[in-house]
Amino acid sequence: MRRVLILVENLPSPFDRRVWQEARTLRDAGYEVSIICPTGGGCEKRFELIDSIHIYRYRLPLEASGVLGYALEYASAIAQAFILSWRVLLTRGFDVVHACNPPDLFVLIGGFFKLLGKKFLFDHHDLAPELYEAKFGRRDFFYRLLLRLERLTFRAADVSIATNESYRRIAIARGRLPPERVFVVRSGPDLARLRRLPPDERLKCGRRYLVGYVGVMGRQEGVDYLLRAVHHIVFGLGRCDIHFGLVGGGTALKQMQDLAEQLGVAEFVTFTGRVPDPELLGVLNTADVCVNPDVANDMNDKSTMNKIMEYMALGKPIVQFDLTEGRFSAQGASLYARRNDAVDLALKIVELLDDPERRAAMGALGRRRVEEQLEWRHEAPRLLAAYQALWGGGVRLLAPRARTPRADTRLQSRTRLWSRPRLRSRTRLSSRESST
Repeated sequence: MRRVLILVENLPSPFDRRVWQEARTLRDAGYEVSIICPTGGGCEKRFELIDSIHIYRYRLPLEASGVLGYALEYASAIAQAFILSWRVLLTRGFDVVHACNPPDLFVLIGGFFKLLGKKFLFDHHDLAPELYEAKFGRRDFFYRLLLRLERLTFRAADVSIATNESYRRIAIARGRLPPERVFVVRSGPDLARLRRLPPDERLKCGRRYLVGYVGVMGRQEGVDYLLRAVHHIVFGLGRCDIHFGLVGGGTALKQMQDLAEQLGVAEFVTFTGRVPDPELLGVLNTADVCVNPDVANDMNDKSTMNKIMEYMALGKPIVQFDLTEGRFSAQGASLYARRNDAVDLALKIVELLDDPERRAAMGALGRRRVEEQLEWRHEAPRLLAAYQALWGGGVRLLAPRARTPRADTRLQSRTRLWSRPRLRSRTRLSSRESST
């Protein structure tokens, strides 16, 4: 039996849906799976066995928002994950370190255990340099540092999995990975979890329509654009028959609540915070239209957002800004507003609400696309193919180099990895966050 250790910092398991789907798929294929992740709401136990998957959790000192806060958070996460990795190694053992970014600092753990003969698989969830730029609006020392950590991660990875073709191109071009070592495994929804249910009219707060949003409340998610669109709908178009249900937590939740008050639209918006699946499904099943106001930037343009897949799985028509991967995912199931234009976003929402036949047709198209192409069952074989490549032979340790006699390979690889000043300096670094 092959044994897998999954490292994730952004969300706890089983709350992180992509990681949980991967873990269950590997378990069903005969792997023994352990996960190391942070604690979180509803996931407070330090150790838990769920569905035969062993989950080890650590507590983070804070939920960071600034650069120094992320450095502290990441440093704590890496230190605790490394200690827990030894606990897993000495009890259940593992053959593969499956590291999910952010942060790209997990290469320090994966690279170390490669010296002990373990495989390293990089699960590329976010473009860390672009995410930093989206959050802080600059390309400074930390941006360049994240680029170096990303290169080191790709260089150390035996296999990398990408969430879409945009990420795959970056792994090949920027990460210099051979194309045959990069596998696209999309974050397909699980239709067994995303159940279609009757609407709960109470969630409309006495109004005719409900517009739904689910996602993180952070700077790059564009919730401020959505609130400005609400302002235009109410005060510019005179529409008081639309309510907005916003599901999700994050460092900007209080800021967005304050903005709704400042714009005078707080009575038209319900912020639920992070909620369990039944409440989330209640909002989305009741929504007449769902929105994705992600800011148009390099990060979001290249990223596949789980919320889009979930909207489509529930048969909901969508309005979003016109982004490359968002358009690929939704296709005809969405209307596309001009990038970062809150007024056009508002107009597209109202246009769709006022056309029930179009809404029904778009929702049905999205659901069909999920069933036939995007559901997780279509992605699971690709994940297993990536794992098969780990054992297929010919996997390089760090990068293509001249071959040495087998007896000398491990010693020389250790020397190359840790003695070169350029690489050694990269191991002292730290930075942070996620999207999808």
